[in-house]
Amino acid sequence: MNWRRYFWPVVGIAAVIFSLFLLWHELRGISLDDVWAGIVAIPARGWVLAALSSVIAYAALAGYDHIALLHIGKKVSWLFVTLCSFTTYALSHNIGGSVFSGAVIRYRAYGTRGLTGQDVGILVAICWITFVLSTILVSGLVLVFEPEIIDRFSGAPHHGLAIAAGLVMLILVAAYVFGSWLHLRPLKIGSFQVHYPALPIVARQLLIGPVELLAAAAIIFFALPASGNPGYFVVLGVFLVSFSVAQISHAPGGLGVFEVVFLTGLSHMDPVGVLAALLVFRLFYLIIPLLIALGVVLFFERSQFGRGEG
Repeated sequence: MNWRRYFWPVVGIAAVIFSLFLLWHELRGISLDDVWAGIVAIPARGWVLAALSSVIAYAALAGYDHIALLHIGKKVSWLFVTLCSFTTYALSHNIGGSVFSGAVIRYRAYGTRGLTGQDVGILVAICWITFVLSTILVSGLVLVFEPEIIDRFSGAPHHGLAIAAGLVMLILVAAYVFGSWLHLRPLKIGSFQVHYPALPIVARQLLIGPVELLAAAAIIFFALPASGNPGYFVVLGVFLVSFSVAQISHAPGGLGVFEVVFLTGLSHMDPVGVLAALLVFRLFYLIIPLLIALGVVLFFERSQFGRGEG
């Protein structure tokens, strides 16, 4: 039905509007001059390390596609895969609905390299599993070793519950690894089936996936002011919650949603400094990659048009 096509976009837009209202209410006493002063206050070292963290994050994201292609046994040029992955995530992070938008972009690109629709479907599924698996692993470790992170959102101590939840997450990851060792049967949905990744593939998922999350959180950490900074592990935990909520909201680029949740998690810090760090994150993780990705898309489509003419 036609309404299903518009359901999630409407949900995303509604989430943006509601979050921007909450953000305006939270920051109503802060002027643009204050925000600019917070950005200027970030030292050169912070800018350099934040930019380097962004490069590492996108390099790890490229690893998602390499892992998936290795799983399905397809060989594609390393440079092409890296550019395709970078473009996919740069666009889907800004568009929202990363699984669906990423599938469309990948199908267009990998179709020119001989991959079928089913191949691309499996590739997208493996990339999604890698992201979810990595999020569960890192979140589990954060909850076990930094259980007070939950206090920043609940307003009350629930350390025992946090540790228990973290252990459950780590058990789920261990079960995934155990399932690979058992060589479980493939998941079948009609004619579509996804084979369980082999142990070498799982090892790559558990290595490369967390690197992307650690690097993405580091962008904000290095841009935050030293005063009141709770440390990298806490910033990582707040980032995981904020990024996950932004993904669930389907808001384009997590606009407003990401900022509201992050400011809540670091409510003890000066909101000006936190907002400045979040703007740096958007610059390095969203805006600059988006501009580069648009250039890559234009070059790709122009080359395809030239081949068609030839």
